[in-house]
Amino acid sequence: MVKTKTKSVVPARERILEAARRLFYRNGIRATGIDTIIAEAGIAKMSFYNNFPSKDDLVRAFLTARHEAWMAAFSGRVERHLEERGLAALAFALEEWFAEPDFRGCAFINTVAEFGQEFEGAMRHKVELEEYVQGIAVRLGLSTPGRVAGEAMIVIEGAIVRAQMGFREGLRDQAASLLQLIERRATG
Repeated sequence: MVKTKTKSVVPARERILEAARRLFYRNGIRATGIDTIIAEAGIAKMSFYNNFPSKDDLVRAFLTARHEAWMAAFSGRVERHLEERGLAALAFALEEWFAEPDFRGCAFINTVAEFGQEFEGAMRHKVELEEYVQGIAVRLGLSTPGRVAGEAMIVIEGAIVRAQMGFREGLRDQAASLLQLIERRATG
């Protein structure tokens, strides 16, 4: 009896999204053409358009998928540090992300830089991230969790941009220090 191996086939939609995820993040959305994504995904042009009628549809799907993956990774990192570090856990989680070999800043900040507020998914990501941080402030028992979250977002966004620009030395400690100040002021 001959055993045959079954080859798992990744659906075209997933291959397209994976190619877009890599290329959009690495090169930018405008700089990445549909033909490049089609070639990278190894699919036919008709298969692309059957899954995504336009590049804008692909960008929206990319932003949704990126949001879900990034939030899961980030919140997992925060949770590992939260009990010991409090609000400064955000800085430690960011540092882990910044150390990834393909780090190229925030896909959502980059999208807004390219398109303004044209893609709602980029703005929605920031709103949901702030809501997550506000939830952390509530869990820590901090007063004015909305204000804490807003101030923490300024630290988070600033740290992301500084890291993307290459200013990483001491960045975690600087961000952690600012987050600790915010937490101290909201304790009580």
